[in-house]
Amino acid sequence: MENTKFRTPLPAMRILENEHGYLSHLMSQWHSIVLNLQNDRYTTDQAGQEFVRLRQLLAEFKAPLEQHTKKEEAFFFPLLGQYIGHDQGPLVSIENEHEEIVAYIDHFLHHSDGNFSMQEMKDMSRDAGEAFEILTVHFVKEESVLFPMTAQVLKQAEQERLYEELHTLIL
Repeated sequence: MENTKFRTPLPAMRILENEHGYLSHLMSQWHSIVLNLQNDRYTTDQAGQEFVRLRQLLAEFKAPLEQHTKKEEAFFFPLLGQYIGHDQGPLVSIENEHEEIVAYIDHFLHHSDGNFSMQEMKDMSRDAGEAFEILTVHFVKEESVLFPMTAQVLKQAEQERLYEELHTLIL
C-alpha cells in the first residue's frame, strides 16, 4: 500500500485508521437513512421499511465497533496513557465518547423495535444521527491528535508490540 493512503506513518496506527475507514463506510449506509428520515424524503411506507433497515444496519454495526473499541481500550490507550496520563486529557474524553456512542446506539435499538408514526421514527433516528456525529469527530480526534502523539512518544519496541496486539480482525 502507498504511504499516501494513510495519514499516519506508524503501522499500528494504520491498523486503527483502516478500521476507522471501514466503520465510516458502514456508518454511511445507515446515516443516509437517518438524513432521509430527518429531511422527509420518504413516504410513510418507505419510512417504515427504511426504519427497519436502519435498525438492522445499526445492530450489525455494533459488533465491529465494539471490537475496534475493545482493541483501543485494551492495548492502545493504556500504552499511550503511560506517556500522557490516564486521568485527564485526550484519553479521558476519547474513552467518554466511546461510552456516549454506545449509549446512543443502544438507546435507539432499545426503543426502535415496533411500528411507529413518521414523527416517532424521525425522533428516534436522532439517536443514530448523534452517534454518527460523535463518531465522525471522534475518528478525526484520534487520527489528528492521538495517532501523531503515539508516533512521537512510543519507543520502536513498543510500536512493534502494539502493532502485533492490534493486528486482529474486528469482524
